[in-house]
Amino acid sequence: MKKLIFLGLVIGVFNSPMSSYAQEDQEIEVEQSAEVFLEEYSDTFQENFFEGLKQKGIRNYDRAITYFLECKKLQPQNTVVSFELAKFHLYDKQLVIAQEYALEALNGEPENYWYAETLVNIVEARKSVIEEVKEELSWNNTVLRGNIAEIYFLKGNYLNAKSVLKGVKIPKKYERLEMKITDSIAKQSMKTNLIVESIKPISSQDLDSVEGYKSQIEILLGSTIYNEKLLQTTEEAIENFPSQPYFYYAYGAALNKAQKHKEAIDVLETALDYLIDDVTLENAIYKELANAYTGTNNTSKANMYLSKIKS
Repeated sequence: MKKLIFLGLVIGVFNSPMSSYAQEDQEIEVEQSAEVFLEEYSDTFQENFFEGLKQKGIRNYDRAITYFLECKKLQPQNTVVSFELAKFHLYDKQLVIAQEYALEALNGEPENYWYAETLVNIVEARKSVIEEVKEELSWNNTVLRGNIAEIYFLKGNYLNAKSVLKGVKIPKKYERLEMKITDSIAKQSMKTNLIVESIKPISSQDLDSVEGYKSQIEILLGSTIYNEKLLQTTEEAIENFPSQPYFYYAYGAALNKAQKHKEAIDVLETALDYLIDDVTLENAIYKELANAYTGTNNTSKANMYLSKIKS
């Protein structure tokens, strides 16, 4: 049974996600590769591997890391082990070590999509950019860069996606991706221009009113690029009108966007304290609280608030 599970896991690692612009992988070839991969491992390796996965399942990442380090001793060049160690250290917020393992895995298999995705996630968690580690990668590998560009595209980070593809001859399977990136940048630029036109200076008299702040905040909430302005405006609104739950909600949403989830939780709970008979706003607050708790890896709390949302 364990061998079947292990085989399934390996097939998953070997496969890249199916996309409309990627050629289909041959499943038979993948399964054959996985079979060969499986035969290379001793019982000791597999026991440690499965124990590590078991600990991962219960979010005991320290123990999972211990088991996978044993696997690492047995198979130092094993990219799957490096990949798992990268993920565990990411979950455990040990980002420097996570990045080292992610680079190790990706350099072992530069064309592995999942390894590239994990590295991008770690780089973003470190508030860094992929360009800072490109010297440590096989940057001339067009499939690697195509994968990273696709990852950024799917995250909605179109400028980074375009930057990754700059100066490289695009393989045919990524031509449509490049077109989508260009189209998305154009649409984003158009949307930005509309938002800029909407954010007109508000007179001090209007801004001193609750509705004045609300109209400005509603525009900013709909934007993905003016979060600093949203943080500033909502803080100011709370200072002037400290009993308005909407302003706390908006401030909490802005903190979530800034990845400050613990601060967001405190602010959003304050919003609930001031809330009176407003189901729509209450649902919005619950949704943001769910997002905040998800960001802190507290899924039970996140699910609790999701269950409170009224239809």
